[in-house]
Amino acid sequence: MKRIAVVEDNPDNRLLVQLLLEPAYEVVEFESGSAALDGIPGANPDLVLLDISLPEMDGTEVLHRLRDDPATARLPVVALTAHAMAGDREKYLALGFNGYVAKPIVEEADLFAAIEQALANPPTPQDK
Repeated sequence: MKRIAVVEDNPDNRLLVQLLLEPAYEVVEFESGSAALDGIPGANPDLVLLDISLPEMDGTEVLHRLRDDPATARLPVVALTAHAMAGDREKYLALGFNGYVAKPIVEEADLFAAIEQALANPPTPQDK
């Protein structure tokens, strides 16, 4: 079973994502960017669902640090964010995210599609 790390500061959002994913994936959770950076290498996830608006360190900084670490550089990372205005998807994909899912999650099929696509197309070293 694939393991997904969910980085989300809101406990209700973490619970929702866990309930949606757990039948198909093993889920590990982190409530902050720094906790994720400390825990992801040891948790060895296959993919990260990363909130953008995190306290202390936003999701884009977490992404850059993951990409800069050789141990996590090829880890697929999907933005899971309430930033859902026109152009936000393109913005986050251009920053190096492997996928984008808007919150609130209206269609769980969109979440699963983004996960499957990112798992099938992990980043290459030049994607940093």
